Amino acid sequence: MTPPGGALNVLICDDHAGFRASLSALLSGSEDVVVVGEVADGAHAVRAALTLQPDVVLMDLAMPGMGGVEATGSIVGSAPHIGVIVLTMVEDDDAVFAAMRAGARGYLLKGARRAEIVRALRAVAAGDAVFGGPIASRLMRYFDPPAAPSPPRGFPDLTRREVQVLTLMADHLANPSIARQLGISEKTVRNNVSAILVKLRVADRAQAILAAHDAGMGQQEAPRRE
Repeated sequence: MTPPGGALNVLICDDHAGFRASLSALLSGSEDVVVVGEVADGAHAVRAALTLQPDVVLMDLAMPGMGGVEATGSIVGSAPHIGVIVLTMVEDDDAVFAAMRAGARGYLLKGARRAEIVRALRAVAAGDAVFGGPIASRLMRYFDPPAAPSPPRGFPDLTRREVQVLTLMADHLANPSIARQLGISEKTVRNNVSAILVKLRVADRAQAILAAHDAGMGQQEAPRRE
């Protein structure tokens, strides 16, 4: 962690020499940021990080040899006080979460402005986690709870729970499996099934499943054996 009032030491890891030079020049415009080293691949990043002990490493992901995710894991595993911020063109979910699992505390896309990069460097050096706007939005969407299904147009009288139960019935799941999937008791499932039969005005489970299939719910195939 950077001491109060001290310089923020940064190591740059990227396989493009031109980008390293541009980024180094960009950061040099900030009085409290000092670029202490530049390396071209993950293996050199690990060695340089352990030798130079920077406050933060700016890490690309796609590099020849050892990539950024593996290098991040090695650095954080050996020197957890060193913060790693991924700075890359890669923004797919797999890359983001792989970097997070490896221990990265920041994820920015190349093209971020100097002010954004410097803010991220200071925050991560202070122990915080920072994700650029597009990445933060993706994370929020990923962790948002799934919306509960709305009652289909043909079944306006069903509650949301009854819609969930009917959907699983239409997939030919038996009550015990429905209870496990929804995290409720079998008794609650039976009560919901009974309510569904009444509201759909059908005589039995098979007719309820046919009605659900007609409404486009579930898998219209042979029942599963359970």
